[in-house]
Amino acid sequence: MIQLEIRKSLHGSAGAMNLSIGIEIKEQDFVALTGKSGSGKTTFLRILAGLERAEGNITVSGEVWQDGKHFLPPQQRKIGYVFQDYALFPNMTVEENLLFAEKDKVLAERLLELTELHDLKKRLPHSLSGGQQQRVSLCRAMMKRPKLLLMDEPLSALDPDMRMKLQNEILALHREFGTTTVMVSHDPSEIYRLASRVLLLEQGQIINDGSPKEVLLQTQGSQKFSFEGELLDIAKADVIYVAVVSIGQQLVEVVVSSREAEKLKIGQKVRVSTKAFAPMIVGA
Repeated sequence: MIQLEIRKSLHGSAGAMNLSIGIEIKEQDFVALTGKSGSGKTTFLRILAGLERAEGNITVSGEVWQDGKHFLPPQQRKIGYVFQDYALFPNMTVEENLLFAEKDKVLAERLLELTELHDLKKRLPHSLSGGQQQRVSLCRAMMKRPKLLLMDEPLSALDPDMRMKLQNEILALHREFGTTTVMVSHDPSEIYRLASRVLLLEQGQIINDGSPKEVLLQTQGSQKFSFEGELLDIAKADVIYVAVVSIGQQLVEVVVSSREAEKLKIGQKVRVSTKAFAPMIVGA
């Protein structure tokens, strides 16, 4: 069980704000942190890791990591941290990057086999693809068999096919090692696939806390589905208008009336929903 009550003054996307979070996280949970950029997600991870200081208390499995008198340094926190930019040692091979974290050749071999990297273990990072480098970063984070795995948008730079492959590997490692995982992500499909719990942050506060279905699926009344996206274009086609909307990593076309087209502006956030199987689009 992770128990924390933390406070820190920050400068967020909308100016000065206070990060103030008090939660409990069960062991072996997979928690996704989501919300707008500048809402405090990465700072929350860094405080958990001991890379930044904050006021308050953090206790993990009965061990005090931080309180008013005590602060456990990052190297003693039994965590794994997967960065967005891989953070590999460029002059070390794949195998050496893993063994630098923990000199356990048996575990290194096992992780390399699990992530299909064994044949690449003598290669240097610059000779690997982005997806392969991120797998090395993930394996290195698991070398200490961490109680807590922290990931800061680990797959955001990858193409959709590689993202899905690595999502499967992350979930497999999470289950195999019985790790408690906290991941920052903006991708609803990724969160839905991986997380058992979602925390939605806004201006340093948790404004929603629940299952992926409870937090991500926003439907009202008899609507069959509802997704938020960005309006990219509106084009007239004969007597109708067609709106192009970006939803996650997908582009969809929605037919709108002339009256609806007049109200919509390129670049605005919109919600695409259907009611009685007739799609509608409205400004969010």
